[in-house]
Amino acid sequence: MNTAIGIADAARTARAGRRAAPAPAARVARRALHGVLLLDKPAGMTSNAALQRARRLLRADKAGHTGTLDPLASGLLPLCFGAATKFAQANLDADKAYRATLRLGERSTTFDGEGTITPGRAPGFDRAALDAACAALTGAIEQLPPMHSALKKDGRALYEYARAGQTVERMPRRVSIHSIDLVDWQGDALVLDVRCSKGTYIRTLAADLGERLGCGAWLAALRRSASGGFDLAQAVTLPALEALDEAARDALLLAPDALLAEAPALHLQADDAGRFLSGLRRRIEHPDAPRVRVYGPPPRAGARAAEVFLGSARIACGELIAERLLSPLEVDALAA
Repeated sequence: MNTAIGIADAARTARAGRRAAPAPAARVARRALHGVLLLDKPAGMTSNAALQRARRLLRADKAGHTGTLDPLASGLLPLCFGAATKFAQANLDADKAYRATLRLGERSTTFDGEGTITPGRAPGFDRAALDAACAALTGAIEQLPPMHSALKKDGRALYEYARAGQTVERMPRRVSIHSIDLVDWQGDALVLDVRCSKGTYIRTLAADLGERLGCGAWLAALRRSASGGFDLAQAVTLPALEALDEAARDALLLAPDALLAEAPALHLQADDAGRFLSGLRRRIEHPDAPRVRVYGPPPRAGARAAEVFLGSARIACGELIAERLLSPLEVDALAA
């Protein structure tokens, strides 16, 4: 075979292959977007995967969520975009509410359906015993974090040790269980509504309740129904979000200050608003407060809004002390 012909044939084949290759997908044009989306996360999806999917649909430049909801759990996951990410901690620190389904008469090594299930005892308790067990776990309690959790020790998540067959020492954590209410109870299936503080492991609560009842229990399903002042009834599912056009998706966003709705509002005049945005402290006649929402006239002339959210602050000893401030671009965007 002629070497030159062979080389030419190979070159033509390579060029044909390049022409036949599919064109790369067009990059999504990101945009500055500011607000909070209340998402109804499906079970079986990580919180980050849900966030990234919603972020692509909204074409948001900057995004974050207000605390991980376990992949096996479904329900309310507040997502923050743009300026709202600065105030995500407020919702992360807030109380939560869950509907938990427990399987009675069995135990799990992970306290949920992912672990090894072993028989316990047949449930033999009555309603009075159930009420007493729930009451004993209500209030300020100590919880030992489960080995199958994302909590870190020496830079490694606990579940990494657990997967390697290791058990490491963990310190109990103090949490508050505000209420445990019975929703349904049929045979070995128990459904409870739980209101609790941040950091509560509902899986651990399920296992502890099973031990108090003497039969064992594990968490079969979990759905978050509330987070701070947000309720699941306000949330949108991913399929519903996908079915909307961009304007309708944008209309679902709550303003960034919705994350601070439980804090009192403070309204400043133009000069004081400018000083506040510069981070300067100022004297103020107002009772001390650990957190306030601060509003004032937008600095830019011609803005549509007469007043705009500027950021969060605390008031101590008669001084207004800025904590999280919006940037000039963010203020302009909210005032437009």
